[in-house]
Amino acid sequence: MIKDAEKIRAYRLHAHHLDEKVPPSGLWEEAGACGLQNSPPGAWETALFNRAYGCSLLELQDILYKEKSLLQAWSFRGAPVVFPTSESDVFLTALMAREGEQPWIYTSGIAAALDFLGMSFEQVYDLMRKAVGYLDCHTVKSKETLDQVLAGIVWKELPAEKQVLWNAPSMYGRPDRQTVGGAAVSFLLRPCSFDSLVVFGERQGISPVFTSFRNWTGLVPEKRESAEKELVRKFLHCYGPATVNHFGEWLGCSPAQARRLWSTIEEEMVRLNVMGRVCYMLACDAGELEHSVLTGERLLLLGAHDPYLDMKDKTVILEDPGLQKAVWRYAANPGVILKGGRGAGIWKARAQNGKLYISMTLFEQFSGEEQKVLKNLAAEYGAFRKLVLKECTIEA
Repeated sequence: MIKDAEKIRAYRLHAHHLDEKVPPSGLWEEAGACGLQNSPPGAWETALFNRAYGCSLLELQDILYKEKSLLQAWSFRGAPVVFPTSESDVFLTALMAREGEQPWIYTSGIAAALDFLGMSFEQVYDLMRKAVGYLDCHTVKSKETLDQVLAGIVWKELPAEKQVLWNAPSMYGRPDRQTVGGAAVSFLLRPCSFDSLVVFGERQGISPVFTSFRNWTGLVPEKRESAEKELVRKFLHCYGPATVNHFGEWLGCSPAQARRLWSTIEEEMVRLNVMGRVCYMLACDAGELEHSVLTGERLLLLGAHDPYLDMKDKTVILEDPGLQKAVWRYAANPGVILKGGRGAGIWKARAQNGKLYISMTLFEQFSGEEQKVLKNLAAEYGAFRKLVLKECTIEA
C-alpha cells in the first residue's frame, strides 16, 4: 500500500520534467508529455522556461510559429493547448466523442441556442463543419471575428425562417455584439478543433489568429488507431496513480467517453491503494513510483495552469482546503511557488514599461537563503520575458 504523498510528488515531478531542467533538444518531449495549456496567453512559454535551459522566448515562438513543429489548438477541456504537431491525433482526434457520449463540458451550454433555433446538435454541427472549411484558404484575426465570419457562412445555408432566428440577439450575454448563431458557432469550434478544422496561427499583438490545420502546416493530420490509447497513457504517466473520474475531469468529457477511452488500455494498468483510495497507473511506471525519492526541496515558480498543477487529487500538492482555494480559482489563477513538489506559496506578476513587478505570498516558513533563491528565480523569469525585475516582495 502506497500512502506517501511525498513519493507521489517525486514521481510526478519527474514525469512532468520538473526535477531538473533539460537541454532545448528535449522541448518536444516536454510539450508532448501531457500538453501545455496556453491560458492565459504565454502560459506554455512559462511552462517550458521551468523545464528547459538555454532557450529564449524568441526561439520558443519560432518553433511554434515558424518551424511549426509545435502546434496550438483547442484541446482537452476546450482550452488552448500547445503540443507537438506530430501528435495532433493524440491531442485532437482522440478527443472526438462518439454517439451517446455528449455533452462535452465545452458544448453543454449550447442547449439554449438549439432550443431557440428549433434545430438539433447534429444539424447545426453539420453546417458548422462545412462553414469552417473557409479556413482552408483563409486566416481570421480574433475569436469574435471568427464567430461572426463562420456564423455568416452558416446563415446563407439556412431557410428564411431560421435565418431570422440565427441573427437574433444572443441569450448568453453581450447581445449587442453576439447573435444566437454566433454563440452556436462559438460552442462548436471546440469539436471542430478536434477534427483539425481550426487551429491557432501566429498571434498578432493581443489578438489570436485562426486557420485550419492543413492551411497552417501544409500537412494532412495523422489519425492513428493508437491515438486514443496514447492519450490515456500520457495522462496516467503524468498524473498516476489516478482514477477514471480524474481522467474525465482532466479531459472535460462525459463520463461515458472517459470510461470508453480508459478501457482501451486497462490491461496495461495496475491497481493500487493510494492514500485510502483505489487508483490505477501504468504497470510499466509502478516500479518507478515505488522507488521515487525527492532529492532536496527544489524551488520553482510555476506559472498559472502549469500541467503539474492540473492534477485532480490536489491534496498531493496542498493539503489545506482553504489554501487550495487560493491556488485553484474560477478565474485568474496565480502562479505557484513549489518547494519539493508541494505548493508552498503563490506569486503574481505585473509588467509595466519594460519592468516586472512580482509579489509572493508564502504558505510556510522559508529561510533567508530560500527567499534569496526565490528572488533570483524572479529575476531569471524577468530576463526570459525580456523584462527588468523592478520589485519583488515576499509576504509570509
